[in-house]
Amino acid sequence: MKTAFYSLLVSMLAVSALFVSCSDDEKDSDTTKPVINLIEPEEGAVLKPGSTIHFEMDLEDNVMLGSYKVEIHNNFDGHTHDTKAEAGNTEETVPFTFNKSWDVSGLKNTHIHHHEIEIPANAKEGNYHLMVYCADAAGNESYIARNIVLDEHGETGEHEDHNED
Repeated sequence: MKTAFYSLLVSMLAVSALFVSCSDDEKDSDTTKPVINLIEPEEGAVLKPGSTIHFEMDLEDNVMLGSYKVEIHNNFDGHTHDTKAEAGNTEETVPFTFNKSWDVSGLKNTHIHHHEIEIPANAKEGNYHLMVYCADAAGNESYIARNIVLDEHGETGEHEDHNED
């Protein structure tokens, strides 16, 4: 009788362990990073201080997306200079930085299009990195980097109307 009881107990523990390991396997099975297709801005885009960035991309994951983040920082060569305003120049330029995250959880894929990233009018002209990070619901992360330039003769991010009547 005791032998049958112990056999039954061992069998139940083995089945329980199987269910627990299956649940862990399912949770750990998503190791695929999300895919980022950044459409705008393009590599090397020249953008105008005082305008917005036309931002457009597609995100895709094999299971479920989580969030995405856009970060912009200068790509100057590392040396610094005194940024005091020159005589007669009352407006001082400052390096532009941006860092914001958006939630896209519950979606497997999505098309993002917005003009929420504003470049201040006093943004220092020069080379910048635009980084896009995307994490899925399991925590896998991918990123893409673009080189952009801020210049007074750059694009404003406005759409042109190409409709013909």
